[in-house]
Amino acid sequence: MFQQLLNTVTTGLKELKTGAAKSAEASRRAYLKGEYNPSILKDIPGLKGEYHKQLNSLGVSMSETPTQAVGAFGARLLTDLTNDGTRGIYWRYNHPLALLEKGAEVAIGKEAYKQLGPTKTGLITAAVVAPATALAGAYDITNPAQMFRPKGFAQSYAEPGSEDRRETAQPTPELFERFFLGRTGRPLNYETAKADIPSLTPERYGNYLRNYYQDKGFLGLVKATPENLEGVPEARMLGYPITIPSVATAVGGIAGASAAIRTAPLVKTSFKRGLAGATGGAAAGAMLGNLANAALAAKPAERQLPTTAQYEMMQ
Repeated sequence: MFQQLLNTVTTGLKELKTGAAKSAEASRRAYLKGEYNPSILKDIPGLKGEYHKQLNSLGVSMSETPTQAVGAFGARLLTDLTNDGTRGIYWRYNHPLALLEKGAEVAIGKEAYKQLGPTKTGLITAAVVAPATALAGAYDITNPAQMFRPKGFAQSYAEPGSEDRRETAQPTPELFERFFLGRTGRPLNYETAKADIPSLTPERYGNYLRNYYQDKGFLGLVKATPENLEGVPEARMLGYPITIPSVATAVGGIAGASAAIRTAPLVKTSFKRGLAGATGGAAAGAMLGNLANAALAAKPAERQLPTTAQYEMMQ
């Protein structure tokens, strides 16, 4: 009985070791095939990458060789951790703009991407990204005099001690942070913010500040509020705002570019068609997104209570 148990354990350990060795070989082959990011996220159902294909070709699968598969998974997990595989994906796609650009790349397609080159594909991507980011709220394209400061927010480089933090003392770093880092700055005090946004109420302002400063969101990565300072829904991904118009613009632009490029009769004509599709789709998405915002922001006028003086006069 003991000998049988020992044989079972020994065989299991050998199978685990074999699975780990085959995992290393599969990772090597996948790397040679161009899969440079060894993340276990690519090995789950629906996201099977080159590594998974190579592992299957070596005769390892959960249904046929479960012990080897366990050993392979352990080795793959170790490879992931020591090569920043999954963390690399997180670092690459933890910003809305990175996700948006990836979506545009997928819409264009690998073949068209190769044929058109970086300049033309960049222009198609920009036709989606530019309007989507303009509607996200990270900057206000109509406010160039104040370095495109968004309504209700202070400049990051306002003069220390200044009463009006809507003016900046350092325009260059202000622009860099706004357009390259997507930083909006901190919310202004209520009185100054209301000067920017006449419809702002103390209740909405207080709710937004609680969400902005106190709400940790999902894993500290994403959080949302039904009303931002301007009274419309907003999500924030690591501080970068995402609004209904920005999402609708992105989806419309990506869908338009994808449909236009895939129906182009020749690759050489796909640039103009893709650019037109991206522009038209983004415009349609922006219009629908703004209509949705307007509908959500439309509320019955709040009942105006009499002031203390008016109440006393009625007595």
